[in-house]
Amino acid sequence: MSDLTLTKTRFLDGVWEGLVLQTGGSDLMPSIAVTHQDRSVEGIELTASDVGWVLRIPIPSQAIADGVQTLLIVDTASDQCLDSIIFVAGDPLAEDIRAEIDLLRAELDMLKRAFRRHCLETT
Repeated sequence: MSDLTLTKTRFLDGVWEGLVLQTGGSDLMPSIAVTHQDRSVEGIELTASDVGWVLRIPIPSQAIADGVQTLLIVDTASDQCLDSIIFVAGDPLAEDIRAEIDLLRAELDMLKRAFRRHCLETT
């Protein structure tokens, strides 16, 4: 279980921003990764603030496409998904379930990687 919480603060000019708080009392910089279609998103910034850490994620141009696109924000220390950013473009349907399915697929991929890593470490 992660001792981090992430709260979105704003999304402006193609940059998603959030506040990362640590409940464990550690002052060490959290280790956070952002992925889109199982690829790392480059250019993320994590800077200290008075109350926690400010996370800035520039939205990659390949995430702006027809259909449902999901970016996962993961605490790499615990391999827990902290949040996700979902885009629906093209002809979105009212009450579109595709966003939920895409998020489930992304989280399943993350679980598969963690399970494989666990199996390798325990053998």
